[in-house]
Amino acid sequence: MNTENSISIFYITDNGRALAERLTEFYPNAGVKRFNKQTICDEWLPGRAFVCIMAAGIVLRSIALLIKDKKTDPSVIVLDEKGEYAISLLGGHLAGANQMAEEIAGFLGGAPVITTASDVNELPAVDLWARDNGLTVENGDLLARVGTRLVNKGSLLIFSEEDLPLPEAFIEVDKADSANMIVTSRKLVDGRSLRQAVYLRPQTLVLGIGCNRGTSAEEIEEVVMKTLDRNNLAFLSVCSLATIDIKAAEPGLRAFADKYHLPVAIFSADELNTVKGISISEAALRATGAKAVAEPSAILASGGGDLIVSKQKKGNVAVAVAGKKDAPADKRNGLATSSRGKVCVVGTGPGSIDHITPYAQKCIRDADAIVGYGTYLDLIRELTKDKEVISTGMTQEIDRCRKAIELAAEGKNVAVVSGGDPGVYAMAGLVLELLKTSAEDASTKQRPLGTMPSVEIVPGISALNACASRLGAPLMHDFAAISLSDRLTPWETIEKRLDAAAAADFVIALYNPKSRGRAGHIGRAREIILGHRPPETPVGIVKAAMRENETIVIIDLEQMLNHDIDMQSTVIIGNSKSFVWNGLLITPRGYEKKKQYTQKG
Repeated sequence: MNTENSISIFYITDNGRALAERLTEFYPNAGVKRFNKQTICDEWLPGRAFVCIMAAGIVLRSIALLIKDKKTDPSVIVLDEKGEYAISLLGGHLAGANQMAEEIAGFLGGAPVITTASDVNELPAVDLWARDNGLTVENGDLLARVGTRLVNKGSLLIFSEEDLPLPEAFIEVDKADSANMIVTSRKLVDGRSLRQAVYLRPQTLVLGIGCNRGTSAEEIEEVVMKTLDRNNLAFLSVCSLATIDIKAAEPGLRAFADKYHLPVAIFSADELNTVKGISISEAALRATGAKAVAEPSAILASGGGDLIVSKQKKGNVAVAVAGKKDAPADKRNGLATSSRGKVCVVGTGPGSIDHITPYAQKCIRDADAIVGYGTYLDLIRELTKDKEVISTGMTQEIDRCRKAIELAAEGKNVAVVSGGDPGVYAMAGLVLELLKTSAEDASTKQRPLGTMPSVEIVPGISALNACASRLGAPLMHDFAAISLSDRLTPWETIEKRLDAAAAADFVIALYNPKSRGRAGHIGRAREIILGHRPPETPVGIVKAAMRENETIVIIDLEQMLNHDIDMQSTVIIGNSKSFVWNGLLITPRGYEKKKQYTQKG
């Protein structure tokens, strides 16, 4: 699937350029370029996406000689200059053009034009189903024939040796010779190759490899391939390699792994020696301190799966094969291995969709699962339709973040919804802390760090920014944000911070100012600040900023407690220079002095 920095938006006319720039609100990292055929040729690589705002004929003539096959072709979407139609021209399924066309049409208020037969007939796309279930297509040249049969007959016959969720149109059969698709890690089924069927390889095999110093990649590959052939196993079902730590940097082993994009799990001698029931190698014990390398590393990397092929030694290489134990498929790339998903901690701002950034909206739409506090999820229901949604109560932050990490560990793309900005009194820090703990835990257990999910923090409008915009410009100079909640911070510490900020003449923004359980904290905070500032210091109180029940009050420090303050409120207390003008709270930055200086000069 395309990432934003792999998207190029091409235009020809001024109207096309205006539409292209509008699209950058949805794809902020996309490049906007005047149409040039040579630029498209230079950028024509797998994983790229081209949005062309021009006539379809121009695009077709430009890319005709570049098109190769659906596995490697990038996605191409064509738009008219008014943005009324988004046409998925090339790379509809695997390259993601159909999805992009729908996204763009949804953003512009236009209509997507999708012509792939499976989509038009509301049937599953075989290539997408395979990818989403971690299956690699071996003989892709038959996909078109199988797809045609699906459209014509409305169903496909599938023989599967894996427990997979099947669409209604896929009918499971007991005999491989009657199937249109065969899911197996065996090279041959029933001792023969069934050439009329599409072979889909599950990512279930882990290779344990031991080798002598200086062994070439070619020798390692030869031994691996012959071992798999002799045992009727398909190389495309291999999802990862495993070895002892002192062999991890061997150039030949690394080159072999890189050639086939296979991750390498690494284990210490002590870890390998915990595996029982394996053949002990005296040579390995003398050289590495491990009783064996190939067999135990394969078993550990497979999660404790069964040893399918015991150690096979030839020349400088030893190979063993284990089957992955209950390993979920990587739904995003089908490469097998580590089920490595992603956690996006997304800031939804004040709450309404109008105030969520386009990129944050995209992250939520792209997620397989949404995790968040119920109130925040209710505010973005339009973005969470047809998603797996996990909602918890206000004080269950740790449970939410742990659940998100668990889902990502299963290979899912997870959005953790956080009100305001996720890095300001919100979920970003907690997610990172839990990931840090998991990483440290992984280093002491039999789990490669590569299985850790990736994480992205997606900013949002914080309560501080939203409330300040409603009040005027109270944060134009240095300010401090302090939460009055002592649920996680001792009240004594909060008092020290209040006193220091007030003494230093910071503008002070108070988060979580008052709740039923700590109604008196706001009064004590006011008392501390009054020790450093006069009673007439201006104060802004904003409740439910940018929501339907929003209220805005500008008052002074002495009278601020006479107004309703609760957990939905943010209180901003001015500094010694802050003032109120025309119903707005303003903290001068010092530009007046600059202006006077300029006039004198």
